Amino acid sequence: MNPQILELTKSINLEIDKLNFGKVPSELYDPIYYILNLGGKRLRPLLVLLSYELFKDDASTIMPAALAVEIFHNFTLMHDDIMDSAPLRRGKSTVHEKWNENIAILSGDVMLVKAYELLYTVPDNYVKQALMKFNDCATQVCEGQQKDMNFENLSRVMEEEYLEMIRQKTGILLGFCSEFGGLLAEKGQETQHLLKEFGIYLGIGFQLKDDLLDVYADKDTFGKQVGGDIIANKKTYLLIKAMEQANNYQLSELEAWLHKIDFDKSEKISAIKNIYDDLNIKSITENKISEYFQLGFNAVNKLNTPKHRKDKLTTFTEDLINRVK
Repeated sequence: MNPQILELTKSINLEIDKLNFGKVPSELYDPIYYILNLGGKRLRPLLVLLSYELFKDDASTIMPAALAVEIFHNFTLMHDDIMDSAPLRRGKSTVHEKWNENIAILSGDVMLVKAYELLYTVPDNYVKQALMKFNDCATQVCEGQQKDMNFENLSRVMEEEYLEMIRQKTGILLGFCSEFGGLLAEKGQETQHLLKEFGIYLGIGFQLKDDLLDVYADKDTFGKQVGGDIIANKKTYLLIKAMEQANNYQLSELEAWLHKIDFDKSEKISAIKNIYDDLNIKSITENKISEYFQLGFNAVNKLNTPKHRKDKLTTFTEDLINRVK
């Protein structure tokens, strides 16, 4: 990781450690400290700060606002893990596994309240805009999550439907983060729009990379269960493209695995991965990832700010493209 990004990430983690959510009852607050201390890339607050630094140098002044999106993001993770019955988050037990579902729901609710509290640190003349943009973003994230759950009950999902779902579920929050940085830097609507466009494309590429890593990552470094999407019959980009490209025999094999109730997890992962390999799905997905990241770079290139200010954001994006976990 770029040393400047690493330093910024350390600053974010130090500020997160200082946050005081409460102590009693411990069952309510301990899960919040737990999930935040699991780490993560801090991608969202980094985007707020890096977007701000495209134009100004005093990013530390907007740190509380940047933390708001990280708290909100972890709130969504806590609830998503319940909906997905996920056993692991960043290599550790998920909150609902370590405690229980009711605690995870309630602790997540407190995190959402805290996110709003931190948003009120925005300068008074921008609070209304910030809240309106955040509320629209949060609503779309929920819409995306519902679509994702709806897909579980569909036998087929089209590529366009899937890309729109991840635009809302993942892309729109990253778009808000970039746009938010521009707003706090007191830039106009055109600049904010380009930053939002960049973040959305980045988010779509990021989620597609997640889909790819779920199947092809090194299990020792990934932090989640490799093949978890396959086990759960998630309609990922890889599965959608495989069903689109498959011959009759391959399609019947895929559908048979998707309908099996009792199965060996390792066997299912291996069988579906073999079909992906035969259809060159990894390469197809990598090309789509590159396409969206390039669209993001195009938006950054249109920004009216010196190249040396863009370099940190560009390097950060390149690190995301090349990540292995």
